[in-house]
Amino acid sequence: MLLENTMPVLLSRLDFAWITSMHILWTPMTIGMSWLLFALEIAWLKTGDERWYKLNRFFEKIFIINFGAGVATGVTMEMAFGILYGPFSQAVGPFFGNILGFETITAFMYEAGFIGLMVFGWGKVSKGMHAFATFHVRLSSTLSAMWILVANSWMQSPNGVVLKNGLFQVTNWWNAILNENFTWGFPHMWVATVELALFVFAAVSSWFILKNRNADLFTKLLKPTLLALLIVAPIQIFIGDTLGRDVAMTQPTSLAAMEGHYHTYLPNGKVNTGWHLIAFPNAKNDGNSFAITIPHVLSLLETHTWNGKVTGMDSFPAKDRPDVWVPFYAFRAMVAIGFFLFFVALWGNWLRLRGQFNAQALRKHPWFLRSVVFSGFLPYLAIWCGWWTREIGRQPWVVYNLMRTYQGVSHMSVGQEIFWFAGYIVFELVVWSGAWYFFSRVIAKGVDDIAPSDTLFHHPDAGEADTGRAGGGFAKPTFAKPTMDKSL
Repeated sequence: MLLENTMPVLLSRLDFAWITSMHILWTPMTIGMSWLLFALEIAWLKTGDERWYKLNRFFEKIFIINFGAGVATGVTMEMAFGILYGPFSQAVGPFFGNILGFETITAFMYEAGFIGLMVFGWGKVSKGMHAFATFHVRLSSTLSAMWILVANSWMQSPNGVVLKNGLFQVTNWWNAILNENFTWGFPHMWVATVELALFVFAAVSSWFILKNRNADLFTKLLKPTLLALLIVAPIQIFIGDTLGRDVAMTQPTSLAAMEGHYHTYLPNGKVNTGWHLIAFPNAKNDGNSFAITIPHVLSLLETHTWNGKVTGMDSFPAKDRPDVWVPFYAFRAMVAIGFFLFFVALWGNWLRLRGQFNAQALRKHPWFLRSVVFSGFLPYLAIWCGWWTREIGRQPWVVYNLMRTYQGVSHMSVGQEIFWFAGYIVFELVVWSGAWYFFSRVIAKGVDDIAPSDTLFHHPDAGEADTGRAGGGFAKPTFAKPTMDKSL
């Protein structure tokens, strides 16, 4: 029988951490970018400005590469559930099976019906139909994220179920789906996808401006992108703060690990309100061997009061406490990145208000452009850190307070675990390398090879019959003439 903290359990955790960390590089970008591509297409249709069309076609290439990498790594993750966590998959089947089935029907099949029109429909369907397809791609990708967050949030706050005969049987679907963690967990993740896509748009635009390649075109995109970030970035900070206070109520051990908060009360009996800027947990995981602490800040953050009580890990048995190192520093990295991104948005809009937002003026602020380029990678790191905080903070439970991680892992030997781990590492790195190879090629080509829209969508002159258009493009409908082989 497998026990906690054995090598097979550790390898299963590391393997799945690797798989999910690589998969989450792609899916948030797909979701966020689908919304921005729709916005670009609507801007083109409303204004007739060819520049929006070219930007849309350029970033759609990046979207396609990202989408393909997300599908490949997603299939791998589905396999990993059965291979690495067989007992868990069986136990949660009555709930997970339905949720993943809902995702397949309402998201995957839905998206499959429109992604082809979006990617290959240029000039073959009308402009309105193409925008219609793009709209549904963005909606279906968001539904996919919603169902995945339903499943993962349920693991954090498993409402509406009972564990009976080794199976999680659903007693209330409403409570199970709209569980406590999902309420703020899904908005936090969805806004993160939009913020990520906006910063990638901004980073790519800034890179082209720095290189003085189509600088005016990408300046046109950078301006509304940074304006949107001025709204999105603080919203994300607010949602993150609200989610943190929700975690303090529903998953206090996770919050205690995020804050390195071991002791609810000080030795003098007063409430421990101190927030640790830096902390080094000791080997026994029952206190910090070193910490830089600011009084009252933890209470202000988590309870919004001066002396509010925040439950420390000393209120729970040692066997139920998560490791602190990763949640503590990953959480701080995520928060620091969130505020830095907000600062970059403020910086860009300050330049705009000063009239410095044209290509020539922006090149006189190279450090701003370099900061934006650098910021294109930071949301990825923030999403990683947030995911690690979420998953490691839940330990030692795979389903919080109901099923421990060691009970959910498959019964494999160390050699088998290493075999699968090595295979997943190789596969994920091949996908990652291939995606970045094609990303670099798309960016190297830029927008110069994108055909004008009027070569795809024909606009007949006044009085000209529009008989040469098929679905909005130039292609004329042709019909094969029946023939008879007289030799028969």
